Amino acid sequence: MKLAIVGATGLVGRKMLEILEQKNIKVEALFPVASEKSTGNRILFKNKEYKVISINDLIDKKPEIALFSAGSQVSKEWAPQLAEIGCRVIDNSSYWRMRHKHKLIVPEINFNDLNLSSTTVSSSDMIIANPNCSTIQLVIAISEIHKKFKIKRMIVSTYQAVSGSGKKAINQLHNESKSISTKKVYERQIFNNIIPQCDIFDEDQYTKEEHKIINETNKILNSKIRITATAVRVPIENSHSESVNIELVNNTTTEELIEVLKQTKGVQYKGRANNYYSTPNEATGSDLVYVGRVRRDFSKNNCFNLWVVSDNLRKGAATNAIQILEKIINK
Repeated sequence: MKLAIVGATGLVGRKMLEILEQKNIKVEALFPVASEKSTGNRILFKNKEYKVISINDLIDKKPEIALFSAGSQVSKEWAPQLAEIGCRVIDNSSYWRMRHKHKLIVPEINFNDLNLSSTTVSSSDMIIANPNCSTIQLVIAISEIHKKFKIKRMIVSTYQAVSGSGKKAINQLHNESKSISTKKVYERQIFNNIIPQCDIFDEDQYTKEEHKIINETNKILNSKIRITATAVRVPIENSHSESVNIELVNNTTTEELIEVLKQTKGVQYKGRANNYYSTPNEATGSDLVYVGRVRRDFSKNNCFNLWVVSDNLRKGAATNAIQILEKIINK
């Protein structure tokens, strides 16, 4: 396989390389791609050094698959050009996610929505969208619950780590913790603080991150769940947490809900036997979605609360993309 990593020097790009190596996926030719300021640098992969190239140079290399994590503008401009030369693109930016013809894929849930036929594949199926980090862990946690009991309304509050904003945000957190002057990704101090804003505000006073959670969830599940979301940035480096309240159409019990979670692919249920819940520290480095604190909401009939935690750089980004890649090459 001739594989390109576009955004190879960023947090997610480096995590992709790490996971490819951990999974020992066979890569015959690797093309690490980054911005002009990083071209010429060297990246180590499987004990071999690779020269970072520009995206302009990538087209001539004719990769078979490209993993993108370089922002929406890069994906908008370059993903179609690669698709035109027969390269399948798996894109981690938001640009293609809500475009009608493009699939938004979480392999445990809707991989079969893709058309992988070599003869009838459409141009839109050549560019596969990787969902938002907060969306991925949410839909994995609720997908089987929704299938069995039908969720009609959901309230989501997220507690999102600074790595979701990139390396500069991690630097801001570290520098503020040492009272060092720093370039600010967040206008407000993040150390020893929380910021009830992830991404910019839209006219309805929801942030773009909150709209991503709402819209992407329904697209992936092919549902019309009524969802409201509040996304909050918290002063930790890695792994996102979510408080999720679901209202179901079909009656059930807490015990039945837990049994469904135990059977859900990609989920590890945390109950009384294993300390009731996971924290971000415990989830970091894992590809699972941890669900705990499952309990009935006594304020409304047939409502339940869940606590959901996952590594936002792994399952929330890099791992999900590589799981799509694995399924494509093994198809």
